[in-house]
Amino acid sequence: MAEQLPALILLAPLFGALLVGLAGPRDRRVCFPVVLGALAVSLCSAVGVLVRVLAGGPVDYFVGGWSEPLGIGIQLRVDTLNGLVLVVIAVVFVLVGVFSIRRAGEENTEKSPQYYTLFLLLAVGVFGMTVTGDAFNLYVLVEVSSLTGYALIAMGSSPRGTVAAFNYVVMGTIGASFYLLGVGYLYMATGALNMAQIHEIVATTGAGGSRTVLVAFILILAGLWTKMAFFPLHGWLPNAYGYCPSTSSSVLAPLVTKVYIYVMIRVMLGVFGAEWIFEHVGWTNIVVWLATVAILAGSLLALAQTEVRKMLCYLIVAEVGYMVGGAWLANRWGMAGAVYHIVADALMTLCLFLAVNIIVKRTGRLRMDAFDGLFRKMPLTMAGFAVGALAMIGIPPTAGFFSKWYLVRGGIESGHFEYVAALLLSSLVNAVLFFRLFERAFFGGNPAGGHHPDRTAAESGPTQQGWVGDSTLLGGEARASTLGPLLAAAALVVAVGLLNGPIVSAILRYFENMPVLGAP
Repeated sequence: MAEQLPALILLAPLFGALLVGLAGPRDRRVCFPVVLGALAVSLCSAVGVLVRVLAGGPVDYFVGGWSEPLGIGIQLRVDTLNGLVLVVIAVVFVLVGVFSIRRAGEENTEKSPQYYTLFLLLAVGVFGMTVTGDAFNLYVLVEVSSLTGYALIAMGSSPRGTVAAFNYVVMGTIGASFYLLGVGYLYMATGALNMAQIHEIVATTGAGGSRTVLVAFILILAGLWTKMAFFPLHGWLPNAYGYCPSTSSSVLAPLVTKVYIYVMIRVMLGVFGAEWIFEHVGWTNIVVWLATVAILAGSLLALAQTEVRKMLCYLIVAEVGYMVGGAWLANRWGMAGAVYHIVADALMTLCLFLAVNIIVKRTGRLRMDAFDGLFRKMPLTMAGFAVGALAMIGIPPTAGFFSKWYLVRGGIESGHFEYVAALLLSSLVNAVLFFRLFERAFFGGNPAGGHHPDRTAAESGPTQQGWVGDSTLLGGEARASTLGPLLAAAALVVAVGLLNGPIVSAILRYFENMPVLGAP
C-alpha cells in the first residue's frame, strides 16, 4: 500500500479539481468540502509515506508499471529529502484552503469555483515537482504549477496585479525555456531522462566531462534561479505576490520559491551528483558570493518599502539567498541547513502572509500605518504575526533560529565568513523592520482603523478587494476559519523549531553516502 501513496498525493487534488470544475459553477457549496477532502487525503498520504521512508528507506512508484530500465516510465520517488518537503507543502495547502473558505468568495464571488480549481491544480503541480523522478516530467509539472500561478495572481481586481501577472508570465516562460533547453542537452549527452539513470551515467562514464553536460547544467540552473527569484532575477516577485488576491499570495509566497530551491538541490545531488557539482564544476565560491549579494540586496530593498506585503516579498528574496548559499557551501551542515530552512521558511512566510492579509482586510490599507494600535484591537492576529516575525529574525525557540544556526555553522565550516556576516546583518535588518511594526502595533494611534484622509486612491485601490466595511472584522478579530490557520501556522513554527534535532538528524542521514559534503 505504501508504494501507492506517492501517486495518491497527486491524484487526490487532480480529481478534486475535476469535480470542482464540473460541479462548482452549478453549486458553489460543493467547492470547499471537495477541496478540503482532497487536500486532507494528500496530507495523510504525505505523512504516511514519510513515516514509511524514515522506517524503511525510499519509496518508488512507476506509473503504469513501466520501470526505469525501459527508459519510458514515469517514476515517483519519495525519500527523506522530499518527504519532509511534501508534508510541509500539504500542511500549507490545507491551512490556506481553510483560510480561503470565505476569502475566495469575498474577493471574487463569481470566480470562486475557478479559484478552487486552480488552487487544486497548483497543488498537483507543486506535489508533482517534489516527487517526480524524471527530468522532462519535472518540466511538465513546472508548467502546470506556473500556469495556475499566473492565473491565481491575475484573478484579483487590481490593475497592478494584472500587470504583475504578465511580468511573471514573461520571466516564468524564460526560466522554463532555459530549463527545457538544459534537459534537451542532457538527453543528447546521456540518452536518458530518468534522474537516477542520468546520475549513474554522469558518475560512471565519460559523459561527466562533456561540455554538453556542463552547458545543460548551466541552462537548468539559470532556469531554476529565474523561477525561484534569485537576485538579480527577482524583479517579477514583489509585485506578483504584493498585489495579487490574499488567498493567492497566502499559498504562492510560502511555497513557490521554496519548491524551486528543493528542485535545485535535487538536481544538484540526484541528477548531476555532489562530486560532479563541487569537484568538477567548482563554482562554490562564486555562487556563495552571489547568494551573499542576494541576501544583502533583498534585506536593504525590504528596508526601503512602505507597503507591508512588498516588504515581505523582498524578505523572500533575501531568504532565497540564504538557501541557495547554504546549498552551495559544499558541506553537510550548509546543505542540511538549506533543506531545514525550506521547511522553516515555508511555515514562517505562511504565518506572516496570513496575518498581513487579515490585517489588510481589517484596515483596508497596505501601508505600515495599518498596524497602528493592532495589539489592542487584534491581539490574536498580532500574536500570530509576532511568532512569524520572531522566526524571520531568528529568535529561539522558533524554527527560524535553528535554520540560521545550521546555515551559520555551515558557513563557518566552509570558511565563507562573508556569507555568515550577510546572514547576521540580514537578521539585524529583519529586527529593525519588524520591531518598527511592533512599535506601531503597541503605541500607534487610531486603533479602530478609521478613516484616513491622507490615503490616496492608488493606495486604496488594490487593497480593498471588496473588504473594507466588513462589520464582523471591524469589531475585532477575524472569524475562526480565518484566524485558525494563522494560529496553527504559528504553533507549527515553534514546534518545528523544538523538533529541529530529529528533523536535521534525518536530513544528515540522507547525506551519509556523499563524502564530498564531509559526511562521516
